[in-house]
This record gives sequence, structure tokens and C-alpha cells, in this order.
Amino acid sequence: MKAWTPAVPGITEVFHAHFVDHVYPLHTHDTWTLLIVDDGAIRYGLERAQHGALRPGVTLLPPHVPHDGRAATRDGFRKRVLYLDSSTLDDRWVGAAVGSPALRDEALRDRVHRLHLALARPGDELEAESRLAFVRERLLADLGARPARPLRAGAGVAGSLRELLDESLVEGITLRQAATRLQCHPTHLVRAFTARFGLPPHAYLTGRRVDAARRLLLQGRPAAEVAVAVGFYDQSHLTRHFKRHLATTPARFATCQ
Repeated sequence: MKAWTPAVPGITEVFHAHFVDHVYPLHTHDTWTLLIVDDGAIRYGLERAQHGALRPGVTLLPPHVPHDGRAATRDGFRKRVLYLDSSTLDDRWVGAAVGSPALRDEALRDRVHRLHLALARPGDELEAESRLAFVRERLLADLGARPARPLRAGAGVAGSLRELLDESLVEGITLRQAATRLQCHPTHLVRAFTARFGLPPHAYLTGRRVDAARRLLLQGRPAAEVAVAVGFYDQSHLTRHFKRHLATTPARFATCQ
């Protein structure tokens, strides 16, 4: 079992667990429960109706609605859960979720899976926030919402976002903050940036930080100090991205002169 609170607006908790005999009593949450099952199956009751959850589906349980849960097989189940606050989904969608909590949408499951991977990597919060925006978009479509119309043209807003990212190289900026400043929906912001520059905002910011790290490493500064100086979470975060970009570690790169 593992649980943590990520530094990503809209997600109050991430919860990974493997249960065999545990039976959840009837209970409620004040958040949305977004659940994917990796192994096994779950039986649960929601609003006096019985449902099941298994791979490759996605389960969305609304806030303040009683539900329970138990394994549907003797081997139990393995699940990954995101608890989402009202800034991600508001109460307008409670009725739709009660009626259809099981979402048979493999594209949505893939987005949720990739979001979990990003959330498990400290320092990749901008990527996780971008992935959350696309999860939300898919959830709303499954719940019956029409796509949001962009508030600003793509090329102009992409350039403005790049300026914000360049200005925030070390301290970083959340997607929500950028969307508010640029008066643009987060998903449109990511799409516009990717279409204009050929890579998503989080990948652009990481590349800029790697470039900045290279310069400091060649000046002889230690990797742990460089990581913090250019905006990475810690030295291991720097090393992981540095190896992806340059196929070597920061320490080895510093001796290439």
C-alpha cells in the first residue's frame, strides 16, 4: 500500500493498494474517486445498485454518494486511485457518474495510467498537471459534456507560454497558473504549445533545464548543487533526465572536457 499528496492542483491524494480479504464498509468521500484496476476485480454498491470494476475499464465514483467495495475473486485486486477535488470536476456531474460509474474507455485508462507514472516521479509535476488536464477532458466527454472552446488563438498563446516557461526556469510554473495568466483552457494551452513547437510544455522546460545544467557542470559545479540551481527536484531527478537527453550521467559529462 502506498499513499501520498502530490504537488499537483486538483489531486488531493494518490493511493495504490493490493487487497485480498479487505471489505470496505459503506462510506463516502468529499472528493471524486478515479479508479483503475491492474489485477483482479472489484464488486461495489453505489446508490443501491451493484457494479463491478476490472481492467481495462475506469471507475469514477462521485463525492458524497455512499459506496462500499470488496474483491470479486479470491486472489483479491490491485488498484490505483486518484482523489480529485471540485476544481477538477464539480458537482454538476454527480448524477451522470451515479448513473454510469463504469467508463469503458481504453483511451481514458491509458491517460490515467500515464498520469500515475508522472505522479510517481518527484519533480515532474508540470507533466502530471498536463496529463491531468487531458484526463479531465476525456472524463467530461464520457460524462456528456461538449468540448470547451479555446479562448485565444493557438500560435499566440503558445509563444506566450514559452515566455512564461523561460521566465520560470528555476522556480517553475503550474499549468493552472499559466492558464489563468493567459486566459486559456489548460488542455488548449498544451495542444497549442505542442502544435507550435513540436513538444509539450513539460518536455520543453526539462530540455531547457538540462541545457542550463550542462553549462554549470562544465564550470565544475557539483551535480547536487546544479540540480537545485536549474530547477530539478534533486540530483536523481537531474540524472534521470540528463541520461535521457545525453545518454550519460551528469558526473561523466563533467569529465568530458
